[in-house]
Amino acid sequence: MEAVSFEQGADWAAVAPLIQARQQEMAARSGGADRGAVQMSALGERLKLERLQKEQQLSGLRSVEARYDVRTAEAAQGEAKPASPAPERADVRPTEAEQEQIKALEARDREVRRHEQAHAAVGGQFAGPPTYTYQIGPDGRRYAVGGAVSIDVSPVPGDPAATIEKMEVVKAAALAPASPSAADRQVAALATAQRVQAMAELMAVRGQDRMSLMMPAGERATVDKRA
Repeated sequence: MEAVSFEQGADWAAVAPLIQARQQEMAARSGGADRGAVQMSALGERLKLERLQKEQQLSGLRSVEARYDVRTAEAAQGEAKPASPAPERADVRPTEAEQEQIKALEARDREVRRHEQAHAAVGGQFAGPPTYTYQIGPDGRRYAVGGAVSIDVSPVPGDPAATIEKMEVVKAAALAPASPSAADRQVAALATAQRVQAMAELMAVRGQDRMSLMMPAGERATVDKRA
């Protein structure tokens, strides 16, 4: 007996006419005596096709269920993702205490900058640029709460007159702010000491020069040679 091919996805309405034609053909060949056997064979073919059709339907349902499970899992993953933190509100106003703190920091910032810029401006070539230490306020801004300016207080080698001029500038730079700090006064005192020492050296040099000019030429040459 020839087999009937049933491909997955075929429609029963399209296969049924083939079954009926096959039944008629078998009935014509076998005659009345074999009609019952032919009918049983046709019934078996029909049951076989119905079983295949049900399996196809079940397979389609399983495919649909699998797709549904995948989509459900994806949706669950999307729901399980942690929510990103909400951005900080830009319109949040500081409290009264924070406003007072901000005002104090602003005043301190202005004072520190004026103080260090005064050092740098008067110190000129002997002073470095201001450096600051900062504090973050309640508003997230940085405020200068401390500062420093480096000043060269070393004497000019071999030139007491130049040292005196330099120390005068250094002392003026140290005391330039309206309210010099303790460190500023120490620098000013050091510059004063350096200036006094340079003046003594200068007076000693000038004294030797004066004495040399008052001596006779021969003795002056002897003094200069010994020196």
